[in-house]
Amino acid sequence: MSELTTAARPYARAVFEMANEANDLAKWSESLAFMGAVAANEDVQTLLANPKMAKQAGADAFIKLCDKKLNDKAENLVKMLAENDRLSLLPEMSVIYEALKDEAEGSVEALVTAAKKLTKAEETSIATALKKRLGRDVKLKVSLDESLLGGAIIRAGDLVMDGSLKGRLNKMTNVMTH
Repeated sequence: MSELTTAARPYARAVFEMANEANDLAKWSESLAFMGAVAANEDVQTLLANPKMAKQAGADAFIKLCDKKLNDKAENLVKMLAENDRLSLLPEMSVIYEALKDEAEGSVEALVTAAKKLTKAEETSIATALKKRLGRDVKLKVSLDESLLGGAIIRAGDLVMDGSLKGRLNKMTNVMTH
């Protein structure tokens, strides 16, 4: 995964800089998310991995799959990525672009993995605490993982807070065995 990130970062940064200069961050966010979803589809990956398919034909097929949802600049990006055998980087480019966009807008995405469904009050409390700690607006994405037994794990940028019962039990086990 880190190889994909390393390869995708310069492309995502270039798209971000172009979008930022054109004051078009939201539109590119939508476009990259859509293109990333198309590129992540297994059937599309199989099609694009076919060594008999010419690079231009791969770009044309990808653009056609996007069904006129891409503007000229996005289509040019697809053609350039296809020419360099990099269409598979689109999902990772979308993730990196969103992080750059969030940073520019003074916000951060926090991934909360909880053992049970959180109430709106709990989500608000977590977002408020993170905003105070990080000094940035927080967008929460919540997922469930019942194997945590209780509590939650919060990831925001480089910050990871493991307040899960499973995490506490693992720490206790490590302390007792060492």
